[in-house]
Amino acid sequence: MTDPASNQAHRAILSPPDLRRTQGKSRRGTLKRADQGSWTVAANRPEPVEVLKAAVAHRDPSLLPIRWGRMAQSPFYFFRGNAALMALDLAPWPTTGLHNQLCGDAHLINFGAFGKHDGSLVFDLNDFDETCRGPWEWDLKRLLASAVLAGREAGHTDAACSEAASRCVQAYMAGMNRFADMGIVELSREEIGPHNDGGALAPIFEKARRDTPQKLLEKAIEEGPRFRNKEPFLRPLTDEESWPFLASFPEYHDTLGPARQQVLAGYKPVCLGRRVAGCGSLGVMDVLVLAFGNGPDDPLFLEFKAQYGSVWARYLKEAANTHAGCHAAEGQHRMQTWADPFLGWTTVTGAPYLVKQWSDHKASIEVQDLAGVVLGDYLELCGTVLAKAHARSGDPAQIAGYLGQGDELPEALSSFALRYGNQVTEDWVRLKEAIAQGRLESWNHS
Repeated sequence: MTDPASNQAHRAILSPPDLRRTQGKSRRGTLKRADQGSWTVAANRPEPVEVLKAAVAHRDPSLLPIRWGRMAQSPFYFFRGNAALMALDLAPWPTTGLHNQLCGDAHLINFGAFGKHDGSLVFDLNDFDETCRGPWEWDLKRLLASAVLAGREAGHTDAACSEAASRCVQAYMAGMNRFADMGIVELSREEIGPHNDGGALAPIFEKARRDTPQKLLEKAIEEGPRFRNKEPFLRPLTDEESWPFLASFPEYHDTLGPARQQVLAGYKPVCLGRRVAGCGSLGVMDVLVLAFGNGPDDPLFLEFKAQYGSVWARYLKEAANTHAGCHAAEGQHRMQTWADPFLGWTTVTGAPYLVKQWSDHKASIEVQDLAGVVLGDYLELCGTVLAKAHARSGDPAQIAGYLGQGDELPEALSSFALRYGNQVTEDWVRLKEAIAQGRLESWNHS
C-alpha cells in the first residue's frame, strides 16, 4: 500500500512552479524576510565552553587538547568547531518551515574542489559529518557568519564583510530562482567547474590538480609499506588494531553499486593508519587504508571516519534513526552533483563509519587567499553552490517564492552575520580564558 504522505509530496512536486512559488511566498507570513536578521543571544544560554565540552564527550580525550588549541587560534578557527553551539543558538528561533538536506557545517572552508568520476574537477560542498534534513536558513546563516569571521581574519573591514555576505545571499537567491525553473534531470547535472570561474577558484583548482594518490604515497607512506609515524597526527595501526576495519570491508563493499564493487574488488589493503586532522571533527576515530590494485603504482587511499549523527538533529522532528554512516553518505549523495564513487558506509566493532576516498584531487580555500576582491567573488560562488544543493534536495520553487528579489533579505542576513560573528568572538575569548584558567588543556601545535 502506498504511503499517503508520499503521494501528497509527489503531487506537490508535480504542481506548477508558479503555484509552488506562491505557496513559498505565503511563508513570509510565518517569518518576515526582515526578521531573518533578528537574532539575539538567549538570556539563559549555557556557558559556551561547557556546551562545546559536552558535544565532544564521546571523542578520544587524549586528542581534545589539540582541538582546543586549534580553536583558540582565532575566532574563525573557533567557529569551525562550534557547530553544536550554533545549533543551540539557532534552534529556538522561527524558520520558514521549508526543509531540505543540510550540510550542517556549511562554513566557507567546507566548500572545495575535487575530482569527479571522469577525472575532471568540480567545486562543491565537501563535508557532511553534520548533514541532516532541516530548514535551509541554518546552512545559509552558518556560511554567512563564516564569511564575516574569515573576512576579518583576512584583513577586511566589517563593511567589506557585510558586502560579501550580501553578495552571497543575492547569489543564493538568483541561483534558487534559476533552479526552480529547471527540469529535474537538468538540475541533477548542474555543476561548477573551472569554466565557471572568473579567478576566485583558480588557487583551489591548482592545488587539487597537484593532490594525487602518488603525492599521498610520498607524504604518508614509508617503506614496508606502512604509514609514517608522525604522532599525534598520523601513526600506523598494529595488526590487532587493523583487523576490525579489514573485517568491515564486506559490509562496505555491499553499500557500493555493482560497478564500484567490481573496481573495489581489484584492490587489496596493505596497511592502515590513524589520522588526526581538521578542527570540527578532531578527536573522532579516523582511519586511513592504503590498497594497491594493478601493482605498486596503482594506489587507492580510503578513509574510514566514525559518525555520530548531526548536532542539529536533536532539534528536528525529522531526525534520522538510520545507521549514522549511511545517513551521512545519503546526505552527501543528495547534495553533491558528483559524489565520490567510493562513498559508502560500514560498521566497525559496533560503531557506524562513513567510508570515502582520502584526499584524491581535493583542495579548499585558505583564509589568506580571501584578501582583496576574492572574498566577495568566492562567496558568490559558495552561495550558488549552496542553492544548488538545497534545490536538489528540497522544493526550489517554494524557497524561491519566499526569497523573492530585492535587498530586504540580503540586508537582514548580512546583519545577522555581523551580529553572530561578534558573538563568536566573545565565545572565543571565553575559550581562551578557560584555557588560561586551566579548565581546558590546550596544545597549540598545528
